Amino acid sequence: MKNQKKSSLPTNRLHKKNRSKIILLFLLPLMVLILVAAIYFARLYATAQNAVDLSYHTLERENKIEVNPLKETTSILLMGIDDNKSRDLGSARADSLIYLTINPNKHIVNMVSIPRDTYTSIIYEEQLYEKDKINSAYSLGEEQATIESVENLLNVPIHYYATFNFDAFLEIIDALDGIEVDVPITFSEQNAEGVMDQIYLEKGLQTLNGEEALALARTRKIDNDVKRGERQQLLIQAITKKALKVGSITKYSDAITAVGKNMRTDIRFKDMLGIAQTGLDGKYEFESYVFDWTDFELNGASMVEVYPDSLEFISHRLRVSLGLDATDERDEPDFMFQTNGLSTYYSN
Repeated sequence: MKNQKKSSLPTNRLHKKNRSKIILLFLLPLMVLILVAAIYFARLYATAQNAVDLSYHTLERENKIEVNPLKETTSILLMGIDDNKSRDLGSARADSLIYLTINPNKHIVNMVSIPRDTYTSIIYEEQLYEKDKINSAYSLGEEQATIESVENLLNVPIHYYATFNFDAFLEIIDALDGIEVDVPITFSEQNAEGVMDQIYLEKGLQTLNGEEALALARTRKIDNDVKRGERQQLLIQAITKKALKVGSITKYSDAITAVGKNMRTDIRFKDMLGIAQTGLDGKYEFESYVFDWTDFELNGASMVEVYPDSLEFISHRLRVSLGLDATDERDEPDFMFQTNGLSTYYSN
């Protein structure tokens, strides 16, 4: 009995020691994973902050309105510049202009594409210049003139801006391993270097790389300038959806680096992070507005005239989204359709 009693103590200690080893074997990999994840996200955070800091460019705007992106609806003007290192055009114009509002409480993004040939007043440093295509404002005074001209056209404030060139568009999409888009028609288009008929796309749902997505965004062969703006909005939505997927998380560093090299913005890192965080709380719905318009020629150049009632309606809806105008049920659009989950509103 005594011998049995003496031998049982080391056995119990041995069992406890073995159990400790087993627990440690499970805990160590978990601890390593947590540590690696912490280091990865710390580096990702640092990469993002560095990229945004390098791209930060403030403007002298006396009437700029300060907002809290986590609590208040925020407006951003996205400008796509028709230039990159390969094209080296020397002087750039805003090839793409998209005004959007982001409501962090209702998780709604309102968007409108402004046709680049829209004939309107050009404003720079609060001075009125001759009417011209709105994309010419960038040649006159870059972001400052473009912001003032868009604010005058839409009668809305612009809280922030972000300017991208074609290199950013290509590299972001490639960093995310492409985006899924429903191509509306089979067509061929030039590549990023301007060489004709180098990109060929067939109609249908497919994954596009950067070059292919750029061709879809730029082409004017398959419809018109307004439809072109609609396609660009769909591409923005596709990029957003892909970036929010967990599977793309390891691609963020490359995407952030691409943005930093090819972007100029007055959004500070903390505000950009705040806007991004609101997307984690719930899925955003996209509402897209389209102008009624006609075209005409002026001094041999093609211009777009936006109908005044359409402009007034869309301006009002954007102001409602910003809380600047009261909601009026009579202002509901005449009809609506959805393309790939993007609600598009028309007014007649």
